[in-house]
Amino acid sequence: MEQFLIPAGPDLQKARADWLAALAGERRLSPATVEAYERDTRQFLHFMTGYNGGAPGIADIAALKPVDLRAFLARRRKDGVGARSLGRGLAGIRSFLRFLERRGLVNAAGAAAMRAPKQPKSLPRPLTARDARTVVSAEGQLADEPWIAARNAAVLTLLYGCGLRISEALALTGSDLADESGTMLRVTGKGGKTRLAPVLPAALRAVAEYRRLCPFHLDADGPLFRGARGGPLRPEIVQREMVRLRSALGLPDSATPHALRHSFATHLLAGGGDLRTIQELLGHASLSTTQIYTGVDTARLLDIYDAAHPRA
Repeated sequence: MEQFLIPAGPDLQKARADWLAALAGERRLSPATVEAYERDTRQFLHFMTGYNGGAPGIADIAALKPVDLRAFLARRRKDGVGARSLGRGLAGIRSFLRFLERRGLVNAAGAAAMRAPKQPKSLPRPLTARDARTVVSAEGQLADEPWIAARNAAVLTLLYGCGLRISEALALTGSDLADESGTMLRVTGKGGKTRLAPVLPAALRAVAEYRRLCPFHLDADGPLFRGARGGPLRPEIVQREMVRLRSALGLPDSATPHALRHSFATHLLAGGGDLRTIQELLGHASLSTTQIYTGVDTARLLDIYDAAHPRA
């Protein structure tokens, strides 16, 4: 992780470094989550330095009151930070305080009692089934080189056909989906948790075609999907390709790689899939996270009603 100047006393700096190491090692949080928590707590310590008139130590953190945390959130909101980022920032600070509390250094009750900023209610914006099929088709790809077009089609098909996150698809190795006989894929998701995802024949065929055309040797333990120079395929390459596709197809800005995962869940639900099964397929820890897709399906039904009912 990149090193930054942290305005904090030596005791607090060491405790914070131990906490970040525990997040990555013991709790097995993703690198992106650890990086976000590092950034959020660093911003908090910068705020506390100005707020208290000096670099804080553990004693200053132990003396924190809810009003101090509210002042930090108010400053961040004044800087234009949205409710979701504020909520995540508060979650990071709470996690750090709980870590210090377990060591007998602070009392985290005040932070735990604080209510997180109210989150805006927004529904996922999936693609239509027709647009999703076009986006993931081999014929719809815009890359000039056939193997890159096949690679893009294979990655996007896994997002839509298996409900994978882009990080999960790009983490697959050369031994995964090695032939067309397999029907289940073991996926490593957030927090290192694994789940089994059924693989559609269309996805198997797309991966097989990519493997046939790929000019690089795909080691069993190496990354399955490669960049143009043979290194691991980066998420931003897939995201950039999706921007090209939605521009060519006239799709909205909400048509992102992650929207294909939303489309997977929404289309399954519309086809009669039950929430509990969809939760397991997506790897959601809580059913409440999956329930957001019921709102998408209800909205779709209301649109149809408004368009079709003679008294609408």
